[in-house]
Amino acid sequence: MSDDWEYESPEYAAGDEGAPQDQAVDGPAAELPAPRSEAKSPLPGPRAEADPVVSLDEATWQLSTDMAPLPPLRQCLEAILLVVEEPVADVVLAQITERPRDEVVQTLLELSAEYTEQQRGFDLRQVAGGWRLYTRAACAPLVEKFVLDGQQAKLSQPALETLAVVAYRQPVSRSRISAVRGVNCDGVMRTLLTRGLIEEAGTDVDSGAILYRTTPLFLEKMGMRTLEELPELAPLLPSVESMEESETLA
Repeated sequence: MSDDWEYESPEYAAGDEGAPQDQAVDGPAAELPAPRSEAKSPLPGPRAEADPVVSLDEATWQLSTDMAPLPPLRQCLEAILLVVEEPVADVVLAQITERPRDEVVQTLLELSAEYTEQQRGFDLRQVAGGWRLYTRAACAPLVEKFVLDGQQAKLSQPALETLAVVAYRQPVSRSRISAVRGVNCDGVMRTLLTRGLIEEAGTDVDSGAILYRTTPLFLEKMGMRTLEELPELAPLLPSVESMEESETLA
């Protein structure tokens, strides 16, 4: 054997048993950072539009005892003020509408200023500790003429019949008057009350119904001093014979 020979390292295939294992290498090369994924950020969606700011006067609202939505506060106050018969305090309006008193007062002041600025025929005034709608002073002549003409207008036939029943049966309730006439008399009674020809005269003990009687103005219009001067009804009523004859013909 010759002394001049070279050692040839064996060749191993990957995974062959006996193959030398790679040794761990210390240093920066040992901990290589993982490849950074280039994830695409999602596209921004459409910008949500902010809800419009709606004031209390422009939005509907509801009472705690009623789930039905109501119109703006100014409309509700106007509706109430149109039906009041005397000035109503702002505290009462706040209780009815269930809104803060300061908000109610501010709305009333705005309505009053708005009516004046627009030169409406009516005005919202604060009098006697309350609020109420009044006609403008400049319109007083026309309003007076309208009221006086209404008072001087002739009564309709139903009104005259109802007034006669009150005059002869007083004090009498509405239901009794309707029974005598055979028709509802609520509208006619309101007319007579407005004209000042009849007035309330207490309540019925048994039924609790409101009783009505004629007024001194009625006597004045009729040219009488007392109710005793009313003509007797007997001569004006049809006789028994004529009633029986009418029934026979019917």
